[in-house]
Amino acid sequence: MSEQLTLDANDMRFNLTGQILIAMPAMEDPYFSKSVILVCNHDHDGAMGMILNHPLQLNVGDLFEQLDMACETDYQQERLVHFGGPVQVERGFVLHSPATEFNTTTELSEGLAMTSSKDILEAAARDEAPQDMFIALGYTGWSAGQLEEEIQANAWLTLPLEDNQQLHKLIFKLPNDDKLSWAMQQLGVDFATLSEVAGHA
Repeated sequence: MSEQLTLDANDMRFNLTGQILIAMPAMEDPYFSKSVILVCNHDHDGAMGMILNHPLQLNVGDLFEQLDMACETDYQQERLVHFGGPVQVERGFVLHSPATEFNTTTELSEGLAMTSSKDILEAAARDEAPQDMFIALGYTGWSAGQLEEEIQANAWLTLPLEDNQQLHKLIFKLPNDDKLSWAMQQLGVDFATLSEVAGHA
């Protein structure tokens, strides 16, 4: 990580697409406190990400009802809807595996994609959607150079998960309450200890 911090904000070797951001304990913004974020896109124009561990008081059944869509499968209706971030909170985004093509699908990595069109929910209602789905409202956005500046200011830890199975485990398999501690374990850092260090900095 120390090498990353020395990179110029315009140097696109510093590309966090597909990596995980972990909020430092000092992060007090209620949107991002204790958040674990997948960086879906990062380039010279800025970055876009999805918070992975902030569920809403809403399930997919509620969402289907709001969209006036019938759903034939109970387990789909019981899926939690998450808060992806404070930008465009009225808009839905679905991380899914396998990377099946829908109207607005972007492949993020091998076997992982993001779709923002309604047709993936229509497929879910018919029980024809990908098995692994993470559904969120809103996303997290950074303007050009903003994410780089925040990392240099020690607002975020970065976790590269090059093993797709590990990445899929974090997004789709782990309970929301376990995602932060699991991500910290991958870095070999204890969040409580980090809080004490940050508190005495």
